[in-house]
Amino acid sequence: MSRRPTLIRDPRAVPILGADHHLPALSGERLTPTQLKARFAAPPAWQPEFRGDGGGPLADRVPTAAAVLVPLVARQDGLRVLLTRRTDHLRDHAGQISFPGGRVDPGEVDPVETALREAREEIGLDARHIEVIGALPVYTTVTSYTVTPVVALVHPPFALEIEGGEVAEAFEVPLDFLMAPAHHQVHVFEAVDEQRRFLSMPWQGHSAQGEPREYFIWGATAAMLRNLYRFLAA
Repeated sequence: MSRRPTLIRDPRAVPILGADHHLPALSGERLTPTQLKARFAAPPAWQPEFRGDGGGPLADRVPTAAAVLVPLVARQDGLRVLLTRRTDHLRDHAGQISFPGGRVDPGEVDPVETALREAREEIGLDARHIEVIGALPVYTTVTSYTVTPVVALVHPPFALEIEGGEVAEAFEVPLDFLMAPAHHQVHVFEAVDEQRRFLSMPWQGHSAQGEPREYFIWGATAAMLRNLYRFLAA
């Protein structure tokens, strides 16, 4: 039996080695809907940087298939990534920043179906506003979910209806901020016989009430965004 990976309770407290200022930022024409659709239609040769954040599934859990929607909202000033903050009472991922998503339901054979259903259930985002353009490689989380990130353009106008049992709020972050590795902080977590590297991408935004708030994007969500960067930069 493999040893259980140590769960990171407070990622903000994990030492920061630095940020990836040496990597070029993506912006402008490279982050337009037209360019993204063309990239997914004819993908380059590339490898994801992160395939999992836990060194393997937890020893006592059977891997669970899941999918998330990576929603790129087509605003007039550029694409923005729609993210959620989970409620604090959840058993897994409490309070974390996540994409809309969850486990595959019985009968669902396509991760797109799961991602669209979860987006509708969690934040009330209707499929008629969503244009799926591709997917990123499967990512395995420390909690033993094998997650397919489904990438989609979201076309306004639309209204959200937050499901308060799982989601505390939804917010948007400019895609060009997240595609600038200078904003990708590198952390190294060390425990007994264990060392793990993860990224964080803190975003200074505003809550739904207009109050300033730091959204600490890290873990699986940050890793999938970094994989998106690698895909678009290849």
